[in-house]
Amino acid sequence: MIILAIAIDIFLILLSLKYAWWYPSISKKKTRIMMYHMISDQVADSKKSGLRVSEQMFEKHLKYFTDNDWKFIKMSELNKYNDDAKVVAITFDDGYLDNYKTAFPLLKKYNACATLYLVIDRHDNDWSVKKNSKHNTGILAKEEKLTDGQIAEMVDSDIFELGGHTISHPFLPNLTIEEKENEIISCKTILENKFNTKVTSFAYPFGIYAQEDVQIIKNSSFESAVTTDEGVVSLDSIYELKRVKASGKDNFFAFKLRVKKGFRGFI
Repeated sequence: MIILAIAIDIFLILLSLKYAWWYPSISKKKTRIMMYHMISDQVADSKKSGLRVSEQMFEKHLKYFTDNDWKFIKMSELNKYNDDAKVVAITFDDGYLDNYKTAFPLLKKYNACATLYLVIDRHDNDWSVKKNSKHNTGILAKEEKLTDGQIAEMVDSDIFELGGHTISHPFLPNLTIEEKENEIISCKTILENKFNTKVTSFAYPFGIYAQEDVQIIKNSSFESAVTTDEGVVSLDSIYELKRVKASGKDNFFAFKLRVKKGFRGFI
């Protein structure tokens, strides 16, 4: 009985660390930037990926924000709302086909909008191996990406705006200053010229960057930059903005915890 009691205690402690429901919520006056990648089902016979949020769960997220009177904004609108507003920015990284086929119609349905951080050379690009050579399954390269025509339709609809996410999605620590400047600054020019739009925000590839990368952004005409660090917005760090992770490994309870606190738990 003692062993059982200890096991139950350990289980409850781990559960409370994984789902930190007891941790104070962050004020709803603090903007939430939601980070998504794919809106798709998990791949059969593969390890469950946090990058894949199902269509059904994504719609539950949008409905939650709508039902609870959150205002959807694009990243270019970040400074337009005062501290009394409940504001959420939906963001997508990379440029997957399901952003058009699945997310786009749902955003329309809920009168929502989003910012797409788009990789220029995204087709057949398995950028995960640039960070870790062991990530060589090829799944990412095979994942269907957006065509330029689809992106143009998304931008022209005024539901999506574009953000920079480099030309090739490199691992920034492996690049020289000149290479970094080309990847970071040139992607903005290419996107603006190709899609006849203004690009004001940037997302660091893999969320890994150094202060010299931040300085490149500051010296450019980007107005903001997002990381993959978890949390709510602090406009004091406009070039290192935290985001709320939307994970395909989460249930709806975990999603709501993330929105309320900026993160799910400690493990």
